[in-house]
Amino acid sequence: MNDISMFDIIGPNMIGPSSSHTAGALRIAHLAGKLAPEKIISVTFTLYGSFAWTYRGHGTDRALVGGILGFLPDDERIRDSFEIADKQGLVYEFIENTTEKDIHPNTVDILIRCEKDITIELRGESVGGGNALIRRLNDIDISLSGAYPTLIIHHRDTKGVIAYITTVCSSIDLNIAFMRVYRKAKGDSAYSIIEVDSEINPSIIQVLKCNEAIIDATVVPAI
Repeated sequence: MNDISMFDIIGPNMIGPSSSHTAGALRIAHLAGKLAPEKIISVTFTLYGSFAWTYRGHGTDRALVGGILGFLPDDERIRDSFEIADKQGLVYEFIENTTEKDIHPNTVDILIRCEKDITIELRGESVGGGNALIRRLNDIDISLSGAYPTLIIHHRDTKGVIAYITTVCSSIDLNIAFMRVYRKAKGDSAYSIIEVDSEINPSIIQVLKCNEAIIDATVVPAI
């Protein structure tokens, strides 16, 4: 028998009518925004399934923009996220994909364009109760919930890089709760996703980048 918490029953403290279509959508976009290494210039949201059919009525659109802006699910500014984004010069658009059926019903693809011609592509799923998972990052299948402080490390799939990463984490007393490695193919691009039990000092990024196999690293605070 699975444990069920009161949170699972009543959902999160949130702005909006639906834990899946509002809070979960915001969580996806919030995580996406945290992955951007530079200022976000524009963002395209491609909505699938029930997201595509109901996103205006359920406030999914405002939640997604609010998430990119860094709002949390209970932030009253979500209602005005379009106006706030417009004032900040953030360009955003929504594309409805109602033809692709073999997909989770609450799915959104997010294409972020940053300064310095940096782009980030990811796919997220709102899985109920205000929870969400990032399922794909730059063409690599992953799993990221945002429930823990997380290190996301983009690196080449080479011998010794994982040992280096774990040694660096140990050197600053980070206790690893979960660690998963995802790669495109043997010897190709890979992501290590490390969820830990305490806040992560951003200075770890520069230490990690001392290894030539590590392309980039990002610290994502827990939501």
